[in-house]
Amino acid sequence: MSDQRAWPVVVGVDGSEPALDAVRWAAREAAARRVPLRLVGAFVWTGTPHIGDLGLGESYLEGLWQAARAELEDAAEAARSVAPDVTIEQEVRAGYPVPVLADESERARMVAVGSRGLGGFTGLLVGSVAVGLATHASSPVVVVRGAVPEASSAPVVVGVDGSPVSEAAVAFAFEAASWRRVPLVAVHTWSDMLLDPTLGPLLDWDAIEADERQVLAERLAGWSEKYPDVEVRRVVERDRPAKALVDRSGDAQLVVVGSRGRGGFAGALLGSVSQSLLRHARCPVAIVRPGVADRP
Repeated sequence: MSDQRAWPVVVGVDGSEPALDAVRWAAREAAARRVPLRLVGAFVWTGTPHIGDLGLGESYLEGLWQAARAELEDAAEAARSVAPDVTIEQEVRAGYPVPVLADESERARMVAVGSRGLGGFTGLLVGSVAVGLATHASSPVVVVRGAVPEASSAPVVVGVDGSPVSEAAVAFAFEAASWRRVPLVAVHTWSDMLLDPTLGPLLDWDAIEADERQVLAERLAGWSEKYPDVEVRRVVERDRPAKALVDRSGDAQLVVVGSRGRGGFAGALLGSVSQSLLRHARCPVAIVRPGVADRP
């Protein structure tokens, strides 16, 4: 078994500008963590005859490989422009992007992708690759959205919903804030939207808020001791979680959430909060599934 400490930061490359944004973000991440940056391109080649016998064969396949290699070279140049000393690996793989990158994630510190690739429709704010990978990857997935500054003192924001699913997200967020040397903003929200309106005047809202603060404190217990260098700012708000996190993404350098929270359906592998952030956040978003954050 390979040394997990040397596992690379993997980034999907497809020649699009959002993908190059992801490459630049991932290059800085890999350089700071002193691990390799692995650039992976994927293309589909079924090998089946084309209708009408267009004469497409081995030469066409070689053309696809050459185009994919050229995209990787452009990506490598973009990576070196922001992280000159990072070690870069490159590989072109045949296959659909989501299965290829999901396979890569089994031996990756994390996988980064752009918010939308060349295959996306203009009206979509997040691509199918980003959603599919966030659902199936074996490592944390970062979807790079918004501006990617070279360095920032902006905090890392993590959504804490009180469920065990968010534990992996909290672990990832503390580690990310620690090596960045920035504060961690832990956001826990609660909403009265599902309550009977007639009960409102009868409820002790101060007591409810105190209970929710206790939920947040319990989920953060022990992490400050493990990361004493991280300044933690606790935020408890009466709001919808997706709205609260999207609002705070404008002042953050990274937002971290679990793949599915306590309000999710059992069959939904990617929760509504995660999907909302992938579509509307103004900074990179990390989706951390349970059990995948325990990587050195």
